[in-house]
Amino acid sequence: MSSLSRELVFLILQFLDEEKFKETVHKLEQESGFFFNMKHFEDEVHNGNWEEVERYLSGFTKVDDNRYSMKLFFEIRKQKYLEALDKHDLSKAVDVLVKDLKVFSSFNEELFKEITQLLTLENFRDNEQLSKYGDTRSARAVMLVELKKLIEANPLFRDKLQFPNLKNSRLRTLINQR
Repeated sequence: MSSLSRELVFLILQFLDEEKFKETVHKLEQESGFFFNMKHFEDEVHNGNWEEVERYLSGFTKVDDNRYSMKLFFEIRKQKYLEALDKHDLSKAVDVLVKDLKVFSSFNEELFKEITQLLTLENFRDNEQLSKYGDTRSARAVMLVELKKLIEANPLFRDKLQFPNLKNSRLRTLINQR
């Protein structure tokens, strides 16, 4: 995409944000892939909106793009799995295991087996590696710190984490000058 198109997308993003078209802003961020809104991402993670988290992320990277991306998706899906286990929702946990986590088994079969074994425990915190897992809220906060590091280290997010400096209502100003 040309640099003019890119600049125009940023002007539109700014306008939509100023006019409070939140969903549209995030959809355009995702579809254009020009700006990753970390605040939006953080909010969705804190709220456990895993489908939106993955949908938004997929505008910028795919599971198999690189090791950072793979780890990002793995951590999100693992959290989704652990939350299902924590609620004792075994059918949801199995669903996440089969549909979301199975893709990682070809990269680390042993880890996948360990994750699968958690289904047999009354409380997954009985597993030594997960004994420090607190409540859902604190677990999401801990995971978010890791996710942010992965995003910042991922070359696919380079130049996409900072919104350009634009004067307020720049698009409106330009239109009015015509």
